[in-house]
This record gives sequence, C-alpha cells and structure tokens, in this order.
Amino acid sequence: MSDDLIARKEGKAGRLLLHRPKALNALTPAMVTGLRDAIEAWRHDADVSVVILEGAGDRAFCAGGDLRQIYTACQAGDYGFPRLFWAEEYRLNAALASYPKPIVSFLHGYVMGGGVGVGCHVPHRVVDPRAKIAMPECGIGLIPDVGGTWLLGRAPGRIGEYMALTGARISGEEAVFAGFADHLIDKTHWDALIAELVETGDPTAVQSVGEPARPWASDRLDVLEELFSKARVEDIVSVARNTPYAEPLGRNSPLSMAVALPLVRNARRFGGIEEALAHEFRFTSRVCEQGDFLEGIRSVVIDRDNAPRWLHSSVQDVPDALTAAMRAPVPDDQAVFPEPHSQGNAR
Repeated sequence: MSDDLIARKEGKAGRLLLHRPKALNALTPAMVTGLRDAIEAWRHDADVSVVILEGAGDRAFCAGGDLRQIYTACQAGDYGFPRLFWAEEYRLNAALASYPKPIVSFLHGYVMGGGVGVGCHVPHRVVDPRAKIAMPECGIGLIPDVGGTWLLGRAPGRIGEYMALTGARISGEEAVFAGFADHLIDKTHWDALIAELVETGDPTAVQSVGEPARPWASDRLDVLEELFSKARVEDIVSVARNTPYAEPLGRNSPLSMAVALPLVRNARRFGGIEEALAHEFRFTSRVCEQGDFLEGIRSVVIDRDNAPRWLHSSVQDVPDALTAAMRAPVPDDQAVFPEPHSQGNAR
C-alpha cells in the first residue's frame, strides 16, 4: 500500500489516514485502490467494529483528486487514464455509502470534490466548525461528481443549485444543515473521541459530544430560492446580475453549469447514489476530449493564470445538442453502474 494512505487496525477500529498533507491529501489512483482494498479486507473481519477516516495535517481532510496526474496523462493522449480513475473512484464512493459496518469520517480544513466523495457519504460525519466544504468543479470545467449531485439534490431549498453553480465554500456548521455532515465537533475534541471509538468500537460515541448547528438564515434561503429556482442557468445568471453571485456564475465553465443544473435537480428523484454516479460518469467520461476540463486544469493548476478560455463565452452559447450529448448514456461495456435510461429534467 502507498505511503499516501495509511491503513491499520487499532483496538476495535480500522483506521484510514489520507497521508498527502503537502498536497492537501488530494486523491491519487493508488489511494482510491488502497481505500477500497482496506474496507473490503475489513468487511468480514471480526476485529473491526468501526472504520475511522481521517486526513493528515491541519489544512485539509481532502481537497479533491490529483488533477495534475490527469492533465499529464491527457496531454500524452491517454484519455483512458481519467476514465479509469473516475470509474474506480465512483465505485469507492458507492462502496463507502453502502458499507455494512459503521464508518466515521473526521472532516477538517478543505473538504472538496473527491474529499466529499470519500468523507460525506458515510453514516457518521464529524465536522470541525472551521472546515471549508465545497463542490467547486464547475470552476475547472467539470461537474459536481463523486456522488456530489446526490448530496446537492437533497440539500434544503436551493442550496444544492447554489453550491453546484457557484462552487461556494460553506463552513462546518453550514454543512450540517446542508446535509454534508452530521456532528459539529471542534477539532480539539477529536483525539479523545477517536480514542473512545478505538476502545469501544461504538460509533454512537460521536453523539455525546458536539454543538447544535443552526439552520441557515431564512432570508438567505429566500434569496437562494428567488435566484436559483429558475428553470435555466441563463435565467439564473440574468436575475443574479447585480448580486454577489454574479461573479462566480460569470467565471465558471458555461458548459459545466449547463449540465450541472439538471444533474442536481434530477438527482432529487433518483433511487440511490449509484444512479447519481452513473449520470455523473456520462459527463466525466467525455469531458477531457469534448469539454472544458483540461483548460480548467491548465488555468487553475498548471499555469495558475485563472484565465480559462472556455469553449463557450456564455451559457446562452452552449448548444442544447452538446449538453444532451454529454449527458447521453455510455455504452454498457463502459458503464460504472447499470445505465439509467431516463433523462428528463426535474425542478
């Protein structure tokens, strides 16, 4: 197993530590494989009563996937690498969500993209109040994936559309109300809590510590409802023109936003996370060759000029035929999960 992931048994717990602190614990293919192998090895291990998920360092639980590896592979013409990475990552996301033993994730610092996929689908999610949680994929030409649409679609009100289209970061307290975490517990209490989990193997220990999380202010939710309930992204952009939301809506990939909005809304009627992941994979499996993703990585990670040259200058310029093609079912032999064949839009 790679040093980037430390897996060990301690007491009654299986402990998993994402261990790339200098890279904000960004996920590599080896880490995805290691996580999957570890939970499968512990599935029937009588010595493991609970699984504990942590991120090394003070800055992040996990800030996403390793985008530089994807960029390098695609620049060499290897578009199979990202498709394989996403397929394996999505299988991990689904395995974590359906795991028969309790998993407790400890979310601190940056929890974004792939970090949400690893830490936010498990049944017991402890979050530090100072955490910064986001699905910022539209800003790099991707869409909220790793089951992110499943979470965003179930967030109260229009929080899901807001987070998906703007990439906004929310705090640990806000994340509890939004459905990305369960227990608001200051990081200073984590060592004692983890020690109790290791000793007892009982995940209910997290319920005895922590603070109540306040709901988002009603006037804020009303504003999000007014802006982000519009039928199309171009309508949202128009009504948000003189608001603080205008800047991120104008900065992010028009193609990504045009696809992300119906994905989040359709996820509200899906039967489970696997259906959401299947729809996400339709887009991500094509995005390196047909979308804005490589340009987004170039702008944000490689050159860091933050001046992406998107394929389209505005959402109005994105052809409906292109969004339909990017959302179309993939061949059965390429599908990560059985292909859902409905593609209607929900509000």
